[in-house]
Amino acid sequence: MDGNGRWAESKGLPRVAGHKQGAETFRKIAYYCRDIGLDYLTVYAFSTENWKRDKLEVNAILRLLEDYLEEAAEKMSQEGIRLKAIGDLDPLSKRAKALIAKTEVLSAGLSGFQVNLCVNYGGRGELVRAAKLSSETGRDVADCLDTAGIPDPDLLIRAGGEKRLSNFLLWQCAYTELYFTDKFWPDFTDADVDEAIAEFNCRSRRFGGL
Repeated sequence: MDGNGRWAESKGLPRVAGHKQGAETFRKIAYYCRDIGLDYLTVYAFSTENWKRDKLEVNAILRLLEDYLEEAAEKMSQEGIRLKAIGDLDPLSKRAKALIAKTEVLSAGLSGFQVNLCVNYGGRGELVRAAKLSSETGRDVADCLDTAGIPDPDLLIRAGGEKRLSNFLLWQCAYTELYFTDKFWPDFTDADVDEAIAEFNCRSRRFGGL
């Protein structure tokens, strides 16, 4: 969900305003993905590298995350959306960790569309944790990832004009179809989702075969 800060700057607004608008866009897109029948939506909400940003911006992003988690905990049952947080959650606030625990308890009793929220997540760090756990338990690396039990993504959409993975789901995206758009995330719409899926449906996925 890239381009929040640049969207705000292009309009003469503080970067925090872009993150707030980006959070609203995420809500709309999540409901749309549920309504068109997708099973999973995995979003990169906050990376391990995002701590390098200005403290005020970091705090604003994390407050928006907490507010979303609180809203999700209240609405999950009625909206039929499961939620799973992925990443190194230890550095998060007590409130955030409590809300994550609450939403995951609620999710256990739901079925259907699932949102995976990558928070303080980095693909390299995940692989290190998974390799360590695999060596200790003898389990396959894939079964030790933060995403264990979740299918690998079919399609990765990156807004904001950048064309790289930025440490996102490095193991899981081995055969994922990549789609890049110059549109900043706050301007992303249902029609943009449709366009990305239409292009995906035109691609030939061979997974290394013929």
